[in-house]
Amino acid sequence: MRSFLQKLGPGLLFAGAAIGVSHLVQSTRAGADYGFTLVWALLLVHLFKYPFFQYGPRYAMATGETLLDGYKKIGKWALIAYFIITFATMFTIQTAVTIVTAGLAANLFGITPNPVIWSIIITLICLSILLLGKYKLLDNLMKIIVCTLSISTIMAVIVAIYNYHEPYSFKQVIPTDLIGLTFLIAFMGWMPAPLDVSIWQSLWVLEKKKITQSYDTKRSLFDFNIGYTSTIFLGLFFISLGALVMHDTGNSFASGASQFASQLINLYTENLGGYSYLIIAIAAFTTMFSTTLTTLDASPRSMVRCSELITNKQHKNAYLFWIILLVVGTISILLFFLSEMKTLIEIATILSFITAPFYAIMNFALISSKHTPKEWQPSIPLKIISYLGIIFLLVFSIWYLTTL
Repeated sequence: MRSFLQKLGPGLLFAGAAIGVSHLVQSTRAGADYGFTLVWALLLVHLFKYPFFQYGPRYAMATGETLLDGYKKIGKWALIAYFIITFATMFTIQTAVTIVTAGLAANLFGITPNPVIWSIIITLICLSILLLGKYKLLDNLMKIIVCTLSISTIMAVIVAIYNYHEPYSFKQVIPTDLIGLTFLIAFMGWMPAPLDVSIWQSLWVLEKKKITQSYDTKRSLFDFNIGYTSTIFLGLFFISLGALVMHDTGNSFASGASQFASQLINLYTENLGGYSYLIIAIAAFTTMFSTTLTTLDASPRSMVRCSELITNKQHKNAYLFWIILLVVGTISILLFFLSEMKTLIEIATILSFITAPFYAIMNFALISSKHTPKEWQPSIPLKIISYLGIIFLLVFSIWYLTTL
């Protein structure tokens, strides 16, 4: 097992970044509000997003460059577009994941119920991990977090199935009302993650290559597939928890962070038994802490590289500048929009979905171009899924925008 885990790295970082709001909040809410009827959406979006995420490590290991370097070869306009989109969403995304993590920490550890104080504590802990331990510590820590998350979530699902005595219904539906459609788009927007995480993945695999010389392209793709598969199963597990524990209970989620976290954990423990509290609390907290940690690293890392490519200059202490800016921006937003956690999450997820076609087209164009060695360009089946994925993302984005 130790040897197996040593081969992994960026794939688990992807899982850590992905398994957060999309799973704990959106998947649980999907199960609570719609039962098992939206499983199709989870599976379909995983299928159609898969190639574009996989092209991140594939391109990076095949060329020794990040996806951002590849974007520059397509045109500097692509880098500028990425810079604008990322700058417009990075603070909201970091705020959304941090406030959920803070609410869960308040319920798990006590000390203070104030989510702002917990947000500052968690942000400073993550900042210390990243500045002191750098990538190597992040890589090792994420293996522990993802394993803990997986075990505790599986245990929770087993208990839920054992305690559930009603017949299961797996009928699949497509919401047609505006509220249902908005939720569906938000659900798929971050399921399993925003497509710009493919750029993060290309940065992480090159960092992994620096510390592990045997980490080659094939191992990188294997690593990614392990992480991606885990997001599918854990997404299904969280839908199951929502459906088995909360569906048809008449309860609705609060918009405040602490209230949401308390409500989530209490609903589980009331239905599964008080003994399950620690399992649920650990599963929820590790889910969100992993996302908070990885996003705090990845957004500044990508903005550093993007800035260097746009200006053709390397800037001293650029990573420190961007990560401090993100920390300050996140805490500032928390002070003004604390009671609007649900709205923040929906804004961030919807923005992620409607910008997804841009990343899908860019990644596919790059991996299929002369800039990628022939032997690492996608196979015909992968190209077919890519074309279908682009159509899928475009149609759903246009559908949503035209129904506003």
